[in-house]
Amino acid sequence: MSAEASAVLSESEYDNFCEFFYRKTGIRFSNQKRYFVDKRIADRITESGRGNFGIWFRSLRLDNDPEELQHLVDALTVNETYFYRETEQLDLLLGKILPEVLNVPGHPDEVRIWSMPCSSGEEPYSIALRLLEDWEDVDRYDISIFGTDIDSKMIQRARAGLYSERSVQKLGRSLRSRYFQQEKQGWRIVEELRSSIDFRRVNALDRTAMRRFQDIDVIFCRNMLIYFDDLSRRKCVDALYDALRPGGYLFMGMSESLGRVPTHFDVERHRGSIVYRKPMKGGR
Repeated sequence: MSAEASAVLSESEYDNFCEFFYRKTGIRFSNQKRYFVDKRIADRITESGRGNFGIWFRSLRLDNDPEELQHLVDALTVNETYFYRETEQLDLLLGKILPEVLNVPGHPDEVRIWSMPCSSGEEPYSIALRLLEDWEDVDRYDISIFGTDIDSKMIQRARAGLYSERSVQKLGRSLRSRYFQQEKQGWRIVEELRSSIDFRRVNALDRTAMRRFQDIDVIFCRNMLIYFDDLSRRKCVDALYDALRPGGYLFMGMSESLGRVPTHFDVERHRGSIVYRKPMKGGR
């Protein structure tokens, strides 16, 4: 690595970069992330062969290299998850939320569920497994599950469906035997289940991309909005609201809320969890 590429950014360079990245993704880095950001930028400058921050950053700002921008997003987004995370919400989905959604007058014989961000796929696969194993009405409806993430590498991993022992540690032996194949590198989801989930790369602040998702019944958007400021959070919440059918539900992380975000959602409490429902009539 060259001395220029490895150098720590100046205050103005760091501020300019953070503002640029915020405009592109809605994610804002604090000063506590300086070392993390500096290291990832230095790595990208070296990999791109552009020599120094000024040349590299100028190319990004001029939109000369969208592929490099995606590499940067992949490097600066952190993804860590595992199967059957926050199982209380999955229990709530099957026991209360889906019956409520399907009881809406005129609801078609289909269920549409969106996981965003889906990271490397554990969440949408977990939803599929719980539906297959524990929802008595699973054969009565056409079920579509979407998994989206801003990180293209995570989408590739989700499609591949290969997971470490740590990722599947909460799954029993019988589940693994039915839905996974053990390989040298880990546990791979069977092809039939992998092909049943629609994985796509989507930036939550890209309104055009977000508008492609319509008539969604349930959205899982857990532990993403904590990285956004109030303006970006509002834009994302509005897009999620628009994607839901009337009567549809939004799940957030167990420690998250929309308390600071003006919203049209109705707030409901079920079994200790806060969920957000799009009104069946009215709203926007």
